[in-house]
Amino acid sequence: MGIKRIGKHLIEPRWRVRRIFTPQVLGQIEQAIKTGEATHSGQVRFVVEGALDGAALFRDQPARERALDIFSHLRIWDTAHNNGVLIYLLLADRDVEIVADRGIDARVGAGGWEKICRDMEAEFKTGNFRGGVIQGIAAVSRQLAAHFPPVAHPRNELPDKPVLI
Repeated sequence: MGIKRIGKHLIEPRWRVRRIFTPQVLGQIEQAIKTGEATHSGQVRFVVEGALDGAALFRDQPARERALDIFSHLRIWDTAHNNGVLIYLLLADRDVEIVADRGIDARVGAGGWEKICRDMEAEFKTGNFRGGVIQGIAAVSRQLAAHFPPVAHPRNELPDKPVLI
């Protein structure tokens, strides 16, 4: 457990998430998800968490493990074609993780998701959070469209609204 990481998470102001991800930005992210889902039959969720606290912080839970917990909690795995994708941002660490259900993950692989994550993180380093998230959603949607084209009667299985934790 790194004291530097604990300190970073303890002093990360909770209001910072809402300052970066204003209602207007969240609306644009939701629209990007809707637009992307029109090009494929997959499901995309975006979750941003300001900082870890409590047991997760003191266990030094990695962002990847936290993203897996959220993927399960939001039931992203529970889609008809096993093609749900979570884009998770842990703001205090500036760490992006993509967790994909087995149907799409087997086709894209860790390397494909990792590139999208690193591209998003590069945008975040310049302060372009809105643009980085929207570009990441578009990149995930391109992967889904390549492997899961849209169906005749689409059904939105998961909410498109971003989640702030």
